[in-house]
Amino acid sequence: MRIIAIAITAALATAACGGAAQPAPTSAAPTKTAAPSPTPVTKVTFEITPKPENEVPPVTNDEKVITCKASVVFDLTRDAAGKISTAKASVDISFANLPAGTAILIGHIHGPGAAGVSAGVKVPFKTDQENPLPVSNGTASFKKADVTVEADLATQILDKPTDWYLNFHSKLNPGGMCRAQLKTA
Repeated sequence: MRIIAIAITAALATAACGGAAQPAPTSAAPTKTAAPSPTPVTKVTFEITPKPENEVPPVTNDEKVITCKASVVFDLTRDAAGKISTAKASVDISFANLPAGTAILIGHIHGPGAAGVSAGVKVPFKTDQENPLPVSNGTASFKKADVTVEADLATQILDKPTDWYLNFHSKLNPGGMCRAQLKTA
């Protein structure tokens, strides 16, 4: 009986102390998981408001009253390292308060050129200057998609968009009727 009592006492003591012996904790360092890589941007949108007063020099004739709203979108393909491999650009612009007889001829992105600085054409959108945009009741609009942009040029534009500007030209203002520096939406 005494052996049974000792066995029961030992069992109760073991149960009260947490059961069977636990393995000692190890001193191994916690496992680090790699931070997920950011997903490369494949679309960049610029919402801008081209204005006659942004031209160099500012428009002072009848077209100084026009208003514009524009969206420029870059669709990008990137390689495994995230570098731009191909790029396409599109533009969607609307014009209002156009004086009678306004003939909008061409439009494109110029650069590099900060505000107040003129620069060369880099991304052509409207190139058929012999076919002005149709104007109705003082308004006009223009859309063009899938304009190929060289990968290096797209990288330059996206690295410093404020050094690039959208510009539309008219018959009355062949140097430009409305302009806006690019800025992300």
